[in-house]
Amino acid sequence: MHPPASARVTVRRAAERGHYDADTVHAIVDAAWLCHVAFTDTRGQAPDSEPFSVNLPTACWRVGDRLYIHGSNGSPMMKRLAAGVSACVAITLLDGLVLARSAFSHSMNFRSVVAYGCFEVVADADKPAVLAAFMERLIPGRQAEVREGDDSELKATLVLSMPLNEASAKVRSWGPRDKEGDAEHPAWAGVVPLHLQPGLPVPDDTSRARGQAVPDSLRQWLARNWEAQPMTDSVGE
Repeated sequence: MHPPASARVTVRRAAERGHYDADTVHAIVDAAWLCHVAFTDTRGQAPDSEPFSVNLPTACWRVGDRLYIHGSNGSPMMKRLAAGVSACVAITLLDGLVLARSAFSHSMNFRSVVAYGCFEVVADADKPAVLAAFMERLIPGRQAEVREGDDSELKATLVLSMPLNEASAKVRSWGPRDKEGDAEHPAWAGVVPLHLQPGLPVPDDTSRARGQAVPDSLRQWLARNWEAQPMTDSVGE
């Protein structure tokens, strides 16, 4: 068992669901498309005003032991985080509805991560490689098919990273746990699995994309993630 990195990431409620090893934390981060970043701000108020809490969603990805986010260099959130304010990042993946025989025994199966730390600005020289890693996270192979970001786009984009060395995971992955007296109640009990699934790609009808074959990167990604009928060469016409 790996011990928690700090008291603030220690799982106390249902402690048996807590995980503190990097492999579990990283796997959950890698399965996520979005995270929520919480921090304090005084936006629109005098600098000496009492800070208020902010919690905003944003795309995220991992390289090594660091979590990355990006946004406009004019974004209030990005500027605040770049200044070094303490942040809390939360990720939740909902895996199923747990239906029990009593109302109060219902639950959800999930995987979640909470991480604390301060974001740091990624140096300009490192931004192209880090953003390319983000493209690979979205659709592996897509980076080679598209135009790379130019100097003006890179300058307008702020990329931040935060270490994942103070993080914990919490996981529930089992069926209902009814009270002993409810075992014979006639209600159905079990788990309804939930997951994200891509649909058919819809081409951009304002460009040459309509009628083009689906690119190899997307075709291969869908083959790994799609549980529907096989695609034809051209989709969405």
